[in-house]
Amino acid sequence: MTRQIKVLAVASAGGHWTQLMRLRPAFRGCEIVFVSTLDQGNATGGARFHRVPDANRFEKLTLVKLFVAMVRILLVERPDVVVSTGAAPGYIALRLGSLLGARTVWIDSIANVDELSMSGRMATKVADLCLTQWPHLARPEGPHFAGSVV
Repeated sequence: MTRQIKVLAVASAGGHWTQLMRLRPAFRGCEIVFVSTLDQGNATGGARFHRVPDANRFEKLTLVKLFVAMVRILLVERPDVVVSTGAAPGYIALRLGSLLGARTVWIDSIANVDELSMSGRMATKVADLCLTQWPHLARPEGPHFAGSVV
């Protein structure tokens, strides 16, 4: 019997989380672990869930707490793939997951019609695959447009 691929799916609360939940069918057949900034455990269909602090670039101390929490989660879970729809928790998870050998996927927010999010611009430089919901934002080096995936 082959081992299931373990996916760590990370998103901030609100629209990022809603978009991540819309991707659940893509994870069928995988072991999935969710991470968010609010207690979303009841929305995961029984999958494991970790809560992390909500932070942004203006909250340096909270960002450090988020970083430490994400290190702990990644060391415990050891995912094969890290997927995020944004924002800061997802970017940090991608960076750390990459260091641990996980494949990384960033799906930029559908709300970013005119330009990539700040996290999306940063993730494009480090993610194995970076996707945008909008064809006019796609670039040869990424993000790529593969249809409206969310």
